[in-house]
Amino acid sequence: MKVLLDSNIIIYLGTDKAEIIEKFLFDKILHVSIISKIETFGYHKITDKEKKFLNLIFDKVKVISLDDNIIETAIHLKQKQKITLGDSLIAASALEHKLTLITNNTDDFEGIKGLKLLNPFK
Repeated sequence: MKVLLDSNIIIYLGTDKAEIIEKFLFDKILHVSIISKIETFGYHKITDKEKKFLNLIFDKVKVISLDDNIIETAIHLKQKQKITLGDSLIAASALEHKLTLITNNTDDFEGIKGLKLLNPFK
């Protein structure tokens, strides 16, 4: 199964929840949005150790850049419902690449037609 990791899942990989996430992701083909890279590396209190850890993750997954289709889909999503810019771009990336979005924040993405969601903690 091809999946897109939400930013919170990437963050959990550096916590005591990592084992749950790793088992859940074991047999999946992993993708992330460039937005998740910005969100995780852009944390204002990030440490050098955390940067090294994130580099290890981002080196092992396919990073999806923004393109015109993703941007247009994100605009459409924002016009249809209240959603943050970051979440709209992440959801649009999943939709455009036909990926299941793995997130612990499924409520943030509820109601998006065609978006497949999975929560590894449920």
